[in-house]
Amino acid sequence: MDTEVRIRAFRAVDDSETCLKFIWGHQKVLENHGIYNVTSSVVEWMYSPSVFVIVVESLDRTKLYGGARVHAADGKYPLPIEVATGEMDPRVYEYIKFYAQNGTGELCGLWNSIEVAGLGIGSYFPSRAAIVIIEQLGFDSLFSLCSPATLRFNQWIGSKPFTKVGNSGTFYYPKLDLLATAVFLEDPHTLSSAHPREREKMLWLRDNLRCINEEKSPFKNIVVKVHYELDIQGLIKDEFKIK
Repeated sequence: MDTEVRIRAFRAVDDSETCLKFIWGHQKVLENHGIYNVTSSVVEWMYSPSVFVIVVESLDRTKLYGGARVHAADGKYPLPIEVATGEMDPRVYEYIKFYAQNGTGELCGLWNSIEVAGLGIGSYFPSRAAIVIIEQLGFDSLFSLCSPATLRFNQWIGSKPFTKVGNSGTFYYPKLDLLATAVFLEDPHTLSSAHPREREKMLWLRDNLRCINEEKSPFKNIVVKVHYELDIQGLIKDEFKIK
């Protein structure tokens, strides 16, 4: 893979070409694992102004190594976690509605290509970037439904199991032999629950949304030069506070 990449954030409706690359890459990874019915992999999100995309891409934008999405609760369309778990536990609807009053959303659609599997570059780096951008979106909290493999990512960035739903936060999803855990970030401004190293990095990135920085893989002794472009254009103050 390239040792120099871009991590870019944008509103889905502003870049349909990259959204299509994201959809194709995500679906390919899921199908390689025999998964065909993940709610966050449907294509309708690319037409929603309430969805924000984070991609890890080559500098010439021809190749995607991975990415994630942040869906804002907008009072119009359910979050993927609601669609995935609502029939199993309807309480999730009420919790989303309650937290949406002060701005909430969901980190979802996390994937990375085989080329960077096991490095964290295509999956963990976008997770971190998601926490960086939600301050711009005005969120006071953030949900996610994660696999056992990505649970530790969410704990590093400050999320904790949301034990008020499911079986102490867990669901059999997307199929009966797989377990997913609902997690919740309740302090996105101070990030007091995040790992100190990650908290320092995320707060620094919030002050340096456009920068070039060398990042070390959390799992391998590999250093990548990252061009960050995490400033979201065209945001409206309190756009996602649903009263």
